Amino acid sequence: MKLHVDKDADALYLRLDDSKVIESDEAAPGVVLDYNGQHEVVGIEMLHLSRRATGLKTNALEFVTV
Repeated sequence: MKLHVDKDADALYLRLDDSKVIESDEAAPGVVLDYNGQHEVVGIEMLHLSRRATGLKTNALEFVTV
């Protein structure tokens, strides 16, 4: 799993695995899901990140496993 934050594009991309993206669908305004050939979600893109999470410090993201 990889998390990429692009400050210039004001976007966050979460890649769940390395399988090839076959299609994408905008699930909600500014939220795009990427699907592989088995129609499994393999990526999630969130646009306009600064408007969705005001005060977010992208250089201090925390990863928690439960």
